[in-house]
Amino acid sequence: MKITALSENYVSKKGLNGEHGLSLFIETENNKILFDMGQGETFYRNSVSLGIDVSEADVAIVSHGHYDHGGGLKIFLEKNKKAPVYVNENAFGKFYSPNGFIGLDSAFEKSERIIFTSGETEISSGVRLYMGSHVELLEESYSGNLTKEEALGRVCDDFLHEQYLLIEEKGKKVLVSGCSHRGVLNIIQKFKPDVFVGGFHLFSLDAFSGELEVVAEKLSLQNVVYHTCHCTGIEQFAAMKKNMGEKLSYLYCGKTIVI
Repeated sequence: MKITALSENYVSKKGLNGEHGLSLFIETENNKILFDMGQGETFYRNSVSLGIDVSEADVAIVSHGHYDHGGGLKIFLEKNKKAPVYVNENAFGKFYSPNGFIGLDSAFEKSERIIFTSGETEISSGVRLYMGSHVELLEESYSGNLTKEEALGRVCDDFLHEQYLLIEEKGKKVLVSGCSHRGVLNIIQKFKPDVFVGGFHLFSLDAFSGELEVVAEKLSLQNVVYHTCHCTGIEQFAAMKKNMGEKLSYLYCGKTIVI
């Protein structure tokens, strides 16, 4: 299995553009999967520079209802004419950060290419999607400043619009998560993967805080190799790396990992 970061906050080589967003191109034995699409066209321009043809993707997934993961829907649907796009049934809600609206463009909600998911969805043999509702909130999620709009006003987002990709191949369980808004510790505890790829959403924590150190220690106790990125925070990653060593690496834009 190969996973290449097409869009991420930081780049690993010249000729690529970084952005606050995420897009991963995943090549398994049987599928080519585009997991998230960044804010817009950046993932596509980077894919051309990297020699990756997104028109060959046979599956696309939007991990949750935020613009920095599904903002590239327009360019993807233009460049790829065949792949269904799996989107959580709750992902077109109205979501906000303290700075304003951060949701998806509702114009794509009626696209015939969209497949809305709920519960557990099998994409192909050994490739499944699981909803945020599968993950119990036993540990802190570190996403408490994000909200959603309901009939009676704004409430804390419960991130039931999140979904996770689990790939089982050659005896390994690889879990891919966009931002882990329901808490990376909760997600790891639920799925117990061999390899985790995605954001931890810890950038709001002080890089030198005892709380971040505790998270790193708890992650280290799991028999998991982590490839993190995006919303983890680069300073937070550096601090956690000191505790987690070889178990933790950073997936920069343009980098490919082989599992």
